Formats: sequence, C-alpha cells, structure tokens
Amino acid sequence: MELEAEAVSDQFKRLVDLETKKSVHINLTRAAHSEYKKTLFDYSLSMQEVFETFATMVGEGDPGAMSIVQEAYRLKREKAVRSITKKEAENLYDVISEIEPFK
Repeated sequence: MELEAEAVSDQFKRLVDLETKKSVHINLTRAAHSEYKKTLFDYSLSMQEVFETFATMVGEGDPGAMSIVQEAYRLKREKAVRSITKKEAENLYDVISEIEPFK
C-alpha cells in the first residue's frame, strides 16, 4: 500500500513538473516587437504560443530551430569581434597619440 502511494506521488510530481510554467522576460527593440506582433496577428498567434513552440523545437533539436540558434550565435560572435576590433583600434590610437616622435 505504501509503495502504491509512493508511485502515485511520483507520477503526480512528474505531471506537476510537466505542467509548471516558467516565466521568461525578454527585451525587444520597438521595431522588432512591432513587426513580430504584426506577423503573429496575421496567423492569430500570441507571442507566448510562438516562443513556447520555438523553445520546444530547440529542446528537441529540430534542424530549423537549431539553424536560428546557430544564426543568433554567429551574429553575437560577429558583434563581439567588431567590438574588440574597435576597442583595439582605439587603444592603438591612444598609444600612438602618446608617442612624441620629435623628442
């Protein structure tokens, strides 16, 4: 009897874990938000529905969703490289400006 109650409790816990929602907060530019919302409106979809579908697809390793993740990663790396390159250029100019060649 005790084992049966424990099994039911485990099943209930798994069901609760499956149905428990996590809250996610994101920031979008006004333009991205506006265009995204307009597009979803055409399909009668909410942002929540699309984000949840996308998250599930990524979790399952869907090739289309993973290509979006990989593209986001590529863009992030490019931005970081541009930022580093710009900072290095600024540092180089700072060093050059401190050198007094006619001293």
